[in-house]
Amino acid sequence: MANSSDWISAFRLRTLPLSISGILVGSFVAVFQGYWNPVIFSLALTTTLLFQILSNLANDLGDSLKGADNSERVGPMRAVQSGSISKSAMKNAVILTSLLSFISAGLLIYFGTKNLSPASISIYIGLALASVFAAITYTIGKKAYGYNGLGDLFVFVFFGLVSVMGVYPLFSDRLSWILIFPAVTIGFLSTSVLNLNNMRDRENDEKVGKRTLVVKLGASNAKKYHFFLIIGAFISWVIFLILTKNWLGFISLLPGILFIKHLVFVSKNTVPKELDSQLKTVALGTFFISVLYVISVSINQWIL
Repeated sequence: MANSSDWISAFRLRTLPLSISGILVGSFVAVFQGYWNPVIFSLALTTTLLFQILSNLANDLGDSLKGADNSERVGPMRAVQSGSISKSAMKNAVILTSLLSFISAGLLIYFGTKNLSPASISIYIGLALASVFAAITYTIGKKAYGYNGLGDLFVFVFFGLVSVMGVYPLFSDRLSWILIFPAVTIGFLSTSVLNLNNMRDRENDEKVGKRTLVVKLGASNAKKYHFFLIIGAFISWVIFLILTKNWLGFISLLPGILFIKHLVFVSKNTVPKELDSQLKTVALGTFFISVLYVISVSINQWIL
């Protein structure tokens, strides 16, 4: 029987800071414009964490069922693969986490959409359903999109667009076009984490028929794509800071030092397994950007 440490490992805690980055940014764009609700903020964080944990558990189960998690995989050993958690226990965990995700999302929609139109409420319900569906079908099912090169698109949409742009109207009761820039930033950086993961696992993924975008692009083009994601993210972020005239927010560019070192590492890398250490760098770097943005907004509010 699996113990608590086995489940904590299966939750993949190192991915959780990345998952809340979009919520932090979207929420504090609202704060910067004079909107705030601690209940909505707390529920949004809880919901996105549950979605991420659900995705991690479903990914563990799906890759094991499809044979992608095998002895030739260079990444960390997964829970079902190692036998520390049985397939049946993981299936039950996926079901339970799905239910908890629905409950949390339902509460978020209830408290956050009271002043929105019925059409807007329907959109949020649809997004909640889509989020759970996307988390599960990344690797589970005959048409798992993670096995057909669509993982990057879904990460960009849900970690970037849905996370940043979706949480803002729950505070302000409206949508702002300016959100597209931070949404692109968080979306690109989140996608770069997946790209790193897939660059690390490229050879084994190709052998087992997991046609990730990296497998389709090849190692050299995957690196170029990675540079595009990182550089594009920072360009979009700078544009956002300028347009919102949050000059103190430029402190959020400090983690750029980590990303410069990261890109140098990736450009020189010839051993895929060594890329595993960079997953944490990009995930935490993205989180630090969001936290420093939160700090800049908080200081601005305190000064005013």
